Amino acid sequence: MRVAVIGGGPGGLYFAALAKQLSPDWEITLWERNARDDASGFGVVFSDETLDGIAQGDPEVFAAISAEFARWSDIDIHFGGEVRTSGGHGFAALDRNRLREVLQKRCAGLGVDVRYGTPAPPVGELSATHDLVVAADGVRSATREAFPAGFRPELDERHCRYMWLSTDRVFEAFTFIVEQRDFGVVQVHAYPYSDRRSTFIVELEEQAWRRAGFEALAGREFGRGESDEESVRRCEEILAAHLDGHRLIPNASRWIRFTTVRNASWRHGNVVLLGDAAHTAHFSIGSGTKLAMEDALALAASLHEHPTVDEALAAYESERRPVVESTQRAAQASLEWFETIGRYGGQGPDQFAFNLLTRSRRVTYGNLRARDAAFVDAVDGALAAADAGDGPPAGGTPGAGPAVPPMFRPLRLGGLTLRNRIVVPPLATYTAVDGVPGAFTQAQLTAQALGGAGLVFAGMTAVAPDGRATPGCPGLWNDAQEAAWRTVLGEIRRSSDTPIGIQLTHAGRRGPTEVPGPDGVGRPLGAGGWPAIAASALAWDRGHPVPRAATPAELAAVTADFAAAAARAGRAGFDALELQFGHGHLLSGFLSPLTNHRTDGYGGPLADRLRLPLEVLAAVRAAWPAGRPLIVRISAADWAEGGTTEEDAVAICRALADGGADAIDVSTGEVVAHQRPPYGRSYQTPFADLIRNTTGVPTIAVGAISGHDDANSILLAGRADLVAVGRAHLYDPLWTLHAAAEQGYAGPGAPWPGPWQAGRRKPPGPRADRVPPRLHLLRTEAPPVHRRWRPGQPARPVPAADSGAADSRAARSTASR
Repeated sequence: MRVAVIGGGPGGLYFAALAKQLSPDWEITLWERNARDDASGFGVVFSDETLDGIAQGDPEVFAAISAEFARWSDIDIHFGGEVRTSGGHGFAALDRNRLREVLQKRCAGLGVDVRYGTPAPPVGELSATHDLVVAADGVRSATREAFPAGFRPELDERHCRYMWLSTDRVFEAFTFIVEQRDFGVVQVHAYPYSDRRSTFIVELEEQAWRRAGFEALAGREFGRGESDEESVRRCEEILAAHLDGHRLIPNASRWIRFTTVRNASWRHGNVVLLGDAAHTAHFSIGSGTKLAMEDALALAASLHEHPTVDEALAAYESERRPVVESTQRAAQASLEWFETIGRYGGQGPDQFAFNLLTRSRRVTYGNLRARDAAFVDAVDGALAAADAGDGPPAGGTPGAGPAVPPMFRPLRLGGLTLRNRIVVPPLATYTAVDGVPGAFTQAQLTAQALGGAGLVFAGMTAVAPDGRATPGCPGLWNDAQEAAWRTVLGEIRRSSDTPIGIQLTHAGRRGPTEVPGPDGVGRPLGAGGWPAIAASALAWDRGHPVPRAATPAELAAVTADFAAAAARAGRAGFDALELQFGHGHLLSGFLSPLTNHRTDGYGGPLADRLRLPLEVLAAVRAAWPAGRPLIVRISAADWAEGGTTEEDAVAICRALADGGADAIDVSTGEVVAHQRPPYGRSYQTPFADLIRNTTGVPTIAVGAISGHDDANSILLAGRADLVAVGRAHLYDPLWTLHAAAEQGYAGPGAPWPGPWQAGRRKPPGPRADRVPPRLHLLRTEAPPVHRRWRPGQPARPVPAADSGAADSRAARSTASR
């Protein structure tokens, strides 16, 4: 085979070396436009997983690079004039230029034809004269641009400005610096990569970048390889306290915006993309070089395992795409967190440090506890002390044991105190007859009330007959329904004191449909249905009836229906009330510009689109008993072009809070049928975070949250005040109690019902009674939690006073290095 490789970075070189090892008779030619010795880039960080792959794929390369790694396990977070350190992470870094030298030598030894200082011929010509063309030509890939219809790229240029630099200050750990200055927040991502250098990335939000004076400094064209020296000197001035007399060292360094690269296909004929040409992931979550080298290994292996190039390229993309997309999801969450870092300025150093470490949702509360229990105990203790006023840290002192897990801390909402932070959201059963809840609704709510959650909601209860989504939805518009609900609550309270809430709604154009089948989709009801009203005469989807645009008189009747239902809910004995202003129901249809095309006082600008929801909220607030919590659910995003923006969502929630809402249940989507949500674990939580930390209004996080580890992470990071766990409670109505057992918690936040006390401990699993034999002659010491990069110095414990921490909590988590 004749193979052409475009680009002599680590990804292209590593692929060429691996492919030549597996197939020595292949003719592999690599073109690199830069000279062999041209320096580019700074440090590269590897994960243990990637290093295992290199060790297996090319032991010679692994031996050469591992001998020169900078290794450490700590992360230092500078915030608010203090430092917090978390250990147990494990990093290995290397000078990118040294890595390239090792790979260049390896390729030369294997007989790869590497042509330095030589631009590659046009990709079309290479494709015609070679069996395979591997394009490792970077984020600005000319190969990708040559075949846009084949690769179908999507380039998302982000908002912040950043600059790659190095420094001759050798940091001891991965270091995040976040400082509030007069021009805004400046942040640094720094890590050592040799005994003489550290990578030093400076990042600012666009407006802060302008106010800091960088726009004027960067306002000219720079030549190829030229650095913005004036901006570098300005960064040295701003960050002098962290450089400790050392300098910043540029290498083609200038201000850029990060571009997330995605491609619908990584291959076009016999041309395949590798590394940044195919995909990018934000530098805050990992190294592009790491991903490129993983690509190289997978591509070389696929070519070896499959008989044709076409089959090999299909296998390569099939294997790598899920891995890369998972990394990109985490990177996107991390990128967006750093873009909006200013919203967390009010957090204390402990909570901010935890928030930063868990930003991508890959690292969690339990994961951090396994790495560095003392760090998590310190954060737990600090937050518990803050919750209690200025009391002593609960469990945050050595020997006191772990603090109460965040999900089991109480919360006062309105006049109601919840024993923990877990909510069972409204879960429709579709078992009502004429709007009257029956035996199954009572059984489900009783089971969930006994299951330990702090608050349980009855779901999707219509305020009028034509406000139902399906014939099986419950209602609260007549005396029979009110009496039925009173009976349900009475039966529940015979065995549980868990607060029970109810969600009130008018389905609008989401009804009438049949009861959803196993696929969760409700088909139009057809004969036997009822006329639907909506903000505008827009059908929910093709095949659904077109609703009638509601008249002002009908809107006044809807407002009265909500108020009457709220009064009935209060008399029935519900402890909390939620209004459904999301998911495309009637009130949601007024809030979204995609579904509200009215030209009267209820449509147009956001203030007018808010008019009906605020009228309903005011009427309900007046009818609902004072002191009982009133919550509003919204869809903070429509997941469709032209829909609700983040600015809209913030303004909506501020208006709802001003109108009397005690908390916002922050959901997204289901507003239009053509939505494209990025489903994934806790994918809606960033919106609860946005609302809580921008407005100060308490929020409930909801959506694809099913594990107690995620719940604890969300709460301790300050992304929400409560966590709603829905489908997991259908799978296991005792989810909250089982979460307590798994965490070893047995306190007031998770009381087991008396008759079930014998089952409050997690049952032993298979082979739990097995005692393994000793199989090692000599015991191996566990690696230290805290390891610093101190080249030339033996590892040693460091006294707390020498840790650089600003108080005893940080000292406790940095005392052993």
